[in-house]
Amino acid sequence: MFIAILILIIIASILLTFVVLIQNSKGGGLAANFAAGNQTFGVRQTADFLEKATWTLAIIILALCILATAFTPSRKQGDNAVLQRLEQTGTNTGAPEFPTTLPGGEAAPIEPVETPAE
Repeated sequence: MFIAILILIIIASILLTFVVLIQNSKGGGLAANFAAGNQTFGVRQTADFLEKATWTLAIIILALCILATAFTPSRKQGDNAVLQRLEQTGTNTGAPEFPTTLPGGEAAPIEPVETPAE
């Protein structure tokens, strides 16, 4: 369901992009092509249609985004799978393990670590 909602959001976004690009902020755009005298679908009606289409698509996108949050896949299931894998592989203390013997079989010398004085 989540994928279907995402596809609808993408389609509505592309349509909204086209509707906005058709409009012209100065009153031109697609509406300017219908500037001839008395037409049934004239300049004003074209501008009204484009404005209503813009608002409708914007509201549809907003509603679909809110709806998509309800169908967002839960991450807890994925986190549990990762934790189970970590438990199966063994514990990790976070510190690397250094070899205690040299290749010849003799013990590696341990050097004292000095901490800086404050």
